[in-house]
Amino acid sequence: MDIKKLSGQFATCGQVVPGDMDEIKKLGFKSLVCARPDGEAEGQPPFAEIDKSARAQGLSMQYIPVSPSGPTDYNHVAFAAALAELPGPVLGYCRSGQRATKLWQAHQNALG
Repeated sequence: MDIKKLSGQFATCGQVVPGDMDEIKKLGFKSLVCARPDGEAEGQPPFAEIDKSARAQGLSMQYIPVSPSGPTDYNHVAFAAALAELPGPVLGYCRSGQRATKLWQAHQNALG
């Protein structure tokens, strides 16, 4: 995993797999936000598998799928709500980390 720290409470990376949850927990993350829609690529693990593995490690999860064309208003609202509810630090992921990064950047801009 190539994790990019965007703040003390949020970082991003590319696609995670169920077997990554132990390392994610050891790195100190408490929650994950999945910004990648299920079925985007062959071999991509579905959110339900990652969610199950994360919860088995005591990690919280939110599913906020963002299409490759970019986040919608709904995505931005859901992301803000997730950050307000999830224990941090939070790791956001998608195929490359870019959509999760865009959600974070837009959230920071909205905060002023």
